[in-house]
Amino acid sequence: MTTAAAGSPRTYQVRTYGCQMNVHDSERISGLLEDAGYVRAAESAEQPDVVVFNTCAVRENADNRLYGNLGHLRPVKTKHPGMQIAVGGCLAQKDRGEIVRKAPWVDVVFGTHNIGSLPALLDRARHNAAAEVEILESLEVFPSTLPTRRESTYAGWVSISVGCNNTCTFCIVPSLRGKEKDRRPGDVLSEVRALVAEGVLEVTLLGQNVNSYGVEFGDRYAFGKLLRACGDVDGLERVRFTSPHPKDFTDDVIAAMAETPNVCHSLHMPLQSGSDDVLRAMRRSYRSEKYLGIISKVRAAMPDAAITTDIIVGFPGETEADFQQTLDVVREARFSSAFTFQYSKRPGTPAATMADQLPKQVVQERYERLIACVEEITWAENKKLVGETVEVLVAVGEGRKDERTGRMSGRARDGRLVHFATGDLAGRIRPGDIVHTTVTYAAPHHLNADGAPVAHRRTRAGDAAEAGRAPRTPGVLLGLPTVGAPAESPAPAGGCAAH
Repeated sequence: MTTAAAGSPRTYQVRTYGCQMNVHDSERISGLLEDAGYVRAAESAEQPDVVVFNTCAVRENADNRLYGNLGHLRPVKTKHPGMQIAVGGCLAQKDRGEIVRKAPWVDVVFGTHNIGSLPALLDRARHNAAAEVEILESLEVFPSTLPTRRESTYAGWVSISVGCNNTCTFCIVPSLRGKEKDRRPGDVLSEVRALVAEGVLEVTLLGQNVNSYGVEFGDRYAFGKLLRACGDVDGLERVRFTSPHPKDFTDDVIAAMAETPNVCHSLHMPLQSGSDDVLRAMRRSYRSEKYLGIISKVRAAMPDAAITTDIIVGFPGETEADFQQTLDVVREARFSSAFTFQYSKRPGTPAATMADQLPKQVVQERYERLIACVEEITWAENKKLVGETVEVLVAVGEGRKDERTGRMSGRARDGRLVHFATGDLAGRIRPGDIVHTTVTYAAPHHLNADGAPVAHRRTRAGDAAEAGRAPRTPGVLLGLPTVGAPAESPAPAGGCAAH
């Protein structure tokens, strides 16, 4: 494949790394490019005209991964004159012009604060035959005002805030995403209603610290009020949110979860460590007693709540006694799932320069013990559901073995992954439909339901999936450069395209 022929639209591909915020940002990048006249490249296409890397800076090897992928594309670009490569996201915000210095065949570098500039930057780079690097220090326009190409017909991300006001010593996010910026509740609810109008059944409210929502407009109870307001949206069947911070978690949020029927009884509450000494070194402004107290209150209000968490093993200075305290909290909290990480240095964070960095073999051994402890608990908790009938929102791509086993997959209301047999309904159940099915087997990370479904409800989300329609939210391009379909121009004779 060569670049797009004259008069035909240019094709694009977005490659995403990192957290849910990046996944949602990539939906916006796709929406912007399609608004500007680009079309998504077919999976079978040899090479798109534009490749956008939406990067993450959280893991230690994030830059190695990016530059390795950029290196693989260099000969591809040489063979395809006019092809463009753009790098955005957190690593772009951090490394800035260093990216073009290390990989001079990159055409555009943009940061976390100016996603909306991408189409104009691509046009400018093509016109000038030179790399365009544009990094802003603060957010000009809340990104949810941008057009968005949603990836799911049945579930959607809705950002309620971006940025973070915390100063955790292991985290680089605040320096890359900036201080917390909150959307007005009316804007959030308008986006939720727009998604529901297109058939979406489930919405996840998204922010670096969702339960501090309202800090900008002075209402510390704003998040609980927002959850209750989502309960009044007709047609919205499930509301989730991620991620809260224990220091900001208030009783009114627990009450809103328990009393609002469409808010799911699932909670992702990052622990990071069960040791108060390590939490202090991490600059996490809660202690294990407060954390477990929140868990107890949640379970008292919602006995069926499934609670998940994040845990870091091997933080600088962590002793064996500290690690044992983490295991103690895991055993008491009875998590349904845990995202576990071995500590790795994030350049630019205070923890990266702390004394007492632990040897890799010590971290690895503790990590393996943590995994064994977590899986023992999650398996025991999942076994309690055998024989129970659960409501499943049918999903795409959740079960890697579904094609071989003849099952389909989806998430129960509490967030657990369920693989279920379709029985006589094979071929009639669509992604986005609702199935009730009885759990017959439990594993540490999923449930199986191998009997015939108890009930199947066809939904508007399933209709959209069957028709191949993904929701689109148009957005308003406030304060951004005018964008339009990119005009074709001859491949430049020099500049970045010649590298």
